[in-house]
Parts: sequence; C-alpha cells; structure tokens
Amino acid sequence: MKLSQARVLKSRMLYRGSVFGVRQDRVVEPGAIEATRDVVTHSGSVVVLPVFPNGEILLIRQYRHAVGTSLWELVAGRIDRGEAPLSAARRELLEETGYTARHFRRLLEIFPTPGFVAERMLIYLAEGLHPGPARPEADERIVARRFSISALLRMMRTGALRDGKSVAGILYYLRFRPRRRTPS
Repeated sequence: MKLSQARVLKSRMLYRGSVFGVRQDRVVEPGAIEATRDVVTHSGSVVVLPVFPNGEILLIRQYRHAVGTSLWELVAGRIDRGEAPLSAARRELLEETGYTARHFRRLLEIFPTPGFVAERMLIYLAEGLHPGPARPEADERIVARRFSISALLRMMRTGALRDGKSVAGILYYLRFRPRRRTPS
C-alpha cells in the first residue's frame, strides 16, 4: 500500500511560545482515517558531535527542567528563524563549549518524537577542534567534558547517558563513522 500525506481539513494554533507552539489539526490520514491530532511545532534543532583526534567525544552537562535532572548530552540547540542549520551548529558549539571546528559533516537527520512533535534534528560531526572561551546564554549553566568511547558505551549501558539524541548520534557515528581524511 502506498502511503501519502494527510489531508488537513482544519488547523488552528492553540499556543505560540518563543521555543515551540501547539497546533490542533483535523485530518484525513492515509487509509481514510479521520482524526484530530495535536502537534507541537518547532523550528528544528542541530546536534553537534565534537570528536578529537584521539577519538574522544565532547559532551556537556546541563540541567533539564522537563526531566528534573542534569543530563550528559551532545551540544545542541534550536535553529533560529532564517538561520542555516550549519550556521546554527557552529554557533551552538561555540556558545556551549567555546570550541570551533575546521570540519563539519552532516551525519544524520532524526525526528525525536514524531508521534506529536514536528521537530527535526540534524546531527553534525565536528572535527579539527580548537578551544576558546564558551559563550553560554544567560540562563545556561554548562559543564563540558571529554569522554573516551569506552566510557560513553559504559555510560549508555548503565543509564548514565540517557539523552536520546546523544545516544542516537554517538551510536550512529560509531557504526557508520566517516573515513578519516588522508593528506594528499
């Protein structure tokens, strides 16, 4: 059976905030299913996987109010209106860690919660890292730390690394890591 997009019968914004909105759609979905769907709208996000020459990966730790705890995670942030995703990735890496990178490569596109959230995340590999002063937002308290691959795998097994975008990005990188550039 060929899938197609839903036909929207009616749509209305219930809430529009600075980070996301909530829209309610009355739709006819593939298979002639008529339903009301609540959708969290979002401009999209970037995730940055910073990898050092020795293979270590840089994570940040910050408090996440929605889950009531601090989490280790990859650098990430919202794509601002009119901003290119790669520009957002460069900005977030600098703001949250102080690092800049010579090379960025798009690794993966994911929809973290497609059942009701329209957010699309683009995960970028960052290499050729150069340290500098971090520039966090006024409401961010961030700690950055380098981890070996074995430490990250142990953190995943023990539940110390629970952030979905980070687990997906790291595992994807480990399984499908791009070949290293060779000097010509």
